[in-house]
Amino acid sequence: MSSATSAAAQGALLASAQAGRRAPKRVLPGFGITLGYTLFYLSIIVLIPLSALIFKTFTLTWDQFWAAVSSPRVVASYKLTFGASFFAALVNLVFGLLIAWVLVRYKFPGKKIVDALVDLPFALPTAVAGISLTALLAGNGWIGQILEPMGIQLAFKPAGIVIALIFIGLPFVVRTVQPVLEDAEKELEEAATCLGATRLQTFTKVILPSITPALLTGFAMAFARAVGEYGSVIFIAGNVPMVSEITPLIIIGKLEQYDYAGATAVATVMLVISFVLLLIINALQAWQRRHAGAPA
Repeated sequence: MSSATSAAAQGALLASAQAGRRAPKRVLPGFGITLGYTLFYLSIIVLIPLSALIFKTFTLTWDQFWAAVSSPRVVASYKLTFGASFFAALVNLVFGLLIAWVLVRYKFPGKKIVDALVDLPFALPTAVAGISLTALLAGNGWIGQILEPMGIQLAFKPAGIVIALIFIGLPFVVRTVQPVLEDAEKELEEAATCLGATRLQTFTKVILPSITPALLTGFAMAFARAVGEYGSVIFIAGNVPMVSEITPLIIIGKLEQYDYAGATAVATVMLVISFVLLLIINALQAWQRRHAGAPA
């Protein structure tokens, strides 16, 4: 009797275990409900505003649209906005990697303070950042009064725009690369060193391939942030048409003139260009992951 009871108990436990495997408990609701909430939330936050932007642009004829987005003043703002954003993202790519490397690989007094300062552009209002940079770089500022006698003018010039975009975009690269460096296997670096690799070879052959996707992600985020930046740039740019006028300022100017369709037309062009550039960067990331995962 005891053996039969034991066998029945074992069978019941096995059946319950199999049932548990067939129907695992979920912390969140099932896929259908969560997917529905996801699409609903994205529609409200992202898709509906963007569709409204595009629908408003469609109220223009093709000739009106082309005139709004291809005037010399608007084209000059495109070149400045995307050019300065791209250059600022490249600078952040290099120096963001260096800062992340120092924060991960070295211990020094005040490290936590430096680590906290990296997040300052996140917390600081962009207008405050613009005013602070202008006060420093203007002709009567601490830095400007030293550089301007040498013929170097940063404030109210495209160079000042690049500096502002570097300031607001740096944390994106640092915070994207830093956790990847922390998780990197140092044993591979030690093995490369034992095999006779130089420091440069170790970095280019071992470290760089593993952090390249994170670098591209940080670059994309810094670039996207810089393209849409307004508050920190508006004070230091000077806003001279054809010289230091960014595209967001063109959009604001059209809105103030009640030219809503013209403003949405320019915004649509920026949206399309930004989307294409981010799509290219994401494709490069996917290619890099496949290349890194391919057998040698």
